[in-house]
Amino acid sequence: LPANVSYEEGALIEPLSVAVFACRRSGVQMGQRVLVQGAGPIGTLCMMTARALGAAEVVITDLNQNRLDLAMKLGAQHAICVKGKSPAQVKEEIIKSLGTEPDVSMECSGAQSSIESAILSTRSGGVVVLVGLGEDRAELPIVEAALREVDIRGVFRYANCYPTAINLVASRRIDLSGITRAHYQLKDAVEAFQRAQKGDVIKVFIHCDS
Repeated sequence: LPANVSYEEGALIEPLSVAVFACRRSGVQMGQRVLVQGAGPIGTLCMMTARALGAAEVVITDLNQNRLDLAMKLGAQHAICVKGKSPAQVKEEIIKSLGTEPDVSMECSGAQSSIESAILSTRSGGVVVLVGLGEDRAELPIVEAALREVDIRGVFRYANCYPTAINLVASRRIDLSGITRAHYQLKDAVEAFQRAQKGDVIKVFIHCDS
């Protein structure tokens, strides 16, 4: 790692590499409007990476308002809590937030309803990237995607993205200091896993040097 990248930041390079690869697969360009679905670690980092690559506006969705509040602090211009809303309702809120349909959508939750709202929301000729993995099978509005020429692209982990992720952090194009995290010693590992399940922090660190 470069001298100005901490070990704590280094621990986030792997999920950031997933976000870098997702953005590469999406082809997101400067000035575009982007939808990110899921404000967990990967979704939040996809939002931050899209902004670093020049996205003009990013709207992020999630079921958890606390995660959405953090995403807004980290650079998202719009946040939508989708709890209890249908894909059609989510689509309307996305378009209302951006003033238009997103050029690119990155689906990071793996939920069927979220994939559906991504397809419905994305502009004709746009791109939907499936970053999150859910069930093996899903019922989706494929005719809607076909008629409007919405490209659906898969993502599996990453390839050759570590150098880019490290450079983004080292140059401070992406600032990971705002990512909420919790720290535990190895003897408290069980408590650390319990904290991770609560979902009130993005990342939980277990220190093995004590």
